[in-house]
Amino acid sequence: MQKRFLRFALILMMASTLQVRAQYAKQDSTYKKFFVGSTLFMLANLIPDNNKPEMVYLNLGYRITGKDVISLEFKTWKYGWPIGIPFGKSYEAEGEGFPGYIREYGVSVSYYRFLWKGLFAQIDVMPALQTFANDNGNKIDNGFQIFNTYSIGYHVKLFKDRFFIQPSIAITHRPYQSKMPDSFKQIDDRWSRFFFGQPGLHFGFNF
Repeated sequence: MQKRFLRFALILMMASTLQVRAQYAKQDSTYKKFFVGSTLFMLANLIPDNNKPEMVYLNLGYRITGKDVISLEFKTWKYGWPIGIPFGKSYEAEGEGFPGYIREYGVSVSYYRFLWKGLFAQIDVMPALQTFANDNGNKIDNGFQIFNTYSIGYHVKLFKDRFFIQPSIAITHRPYQSKMPDSFKQIDDRWSRFFFGQPGLHFGFNF
């Protein structure tokens, strides 16, 4: 994803945390239990780039209590560099990319636990189907991975709790990856299956 978009997102995340609001009270039965949302990182689809994510993301959630939330997240995106490359000179650098790209389709299950006011911790587990394509966009193989996200974030209520945004920071982890085509595996094996400092900026509508 484009570096300048990540910088913009981080600034927006820090600004949004200034609107500190209390989270739903445990004894409150009037809050809206359901929500639908997405991520502002889909805006990266509009930025001219050689690694456009072509992301589609939909989140459907349910508030079990004022502090416990579960959700299903439907996602697809593509990427041309190993996910484990940290921010720095190697991130999306020439010579570090795959000989093509990986397209993923996944459905994840997320659990949120609110810790204090709007501060929450989240774990997200996503099994994902993969399609490997060469530089010409032709499919060369299929794959499968499990992709986990461990996040800390803040829930900000907007417009009398009709909407919300959730800036966050995460560690991502691939505990399982099926066999890749050799040309992809040689590049992917150079990097960790963990990524530290992944920003997030979700938004949603309560109903």
